[in-house]
Amino acid sequence: MKFGVVVFPGTWSDRDCGWVIDQVVGAELTYLWHKDADLKGCDCVILPGGFAYGDYLRTGAIARFAPVMEQIGEFADRGGLVWGICNGFQVLCEAGLLPGALIRNASLEFRCEWTNLLVERTDLPFTAACREREVLRVPVAHGEGSYFADPATLSRLEQRGQVVFRYCDPGGRVVPSASPNGSLHNIAGIINARGNVLGMMPHPERCSEAELGGTDGLKLFRSVADNALKVLMS
Repeated sequence: MKFGVVVFPGTWSDRDCGWVIDQVVGAELTYLWHKDADLKGCDCVILPGGFAYGDYLRTGAIARFAPVMEQIGEFADRGGLVWGICNGFQVLCEAGLLPGALIRNASLEFRCEWTNLLVERTDLPFTAACREREVLRVPVAHGEGSYFADPATLSRLEQRGQVVFRYCDPGGRVVPSASPNGSLHNIAGIINARGNVLGMMPHPERCSEAELGGTDGLKLFRSVADNALKVLMS
């Protein structure tokens, strides 16, 4: 399994993701510059957190036009795994690879804190190492992380089982107070209809080693590294 981590001007979680992939999981890693015209044979492409192009205009609005995004779109169309984390989730929505948008937090504040996530899908390449309805403890760090979509889109996401993670309390109850940003339906992460493009606001790369306060995020990286091909072929 070869991972590619995209680097836009303003990206700053690329090395965090790279460290987990290379040093913790032990998988093959390459970095993809925003001007790259090919994905270097990667099996999974990660769009990490940060402030791509300074988040000018709005989050992800400029990054969606980067040359590498055309390749990522074609890669996703062929069934390749694409994983957007925080700013990467915002970019995927702007690029039309995922529905909806991430808007300003309801508090109008930047929120940097630990959250609890209820895992609603375990049949995906990204969550195969998780238990059904497991609660993961994963931090967030964002100012525009409130998931928004029109009622029809929300209905489709729910009916098709495309909500992968929801903010919850430590006991797994999905309650408004568990959300750090006011996301509709407490949505923290969604998948496309095909099941190969994931977007999530929390940062699993920041909780993949005990020294960082938790290891729940490692389950997602190991899911991709160890189970992706098996899940996709099942």
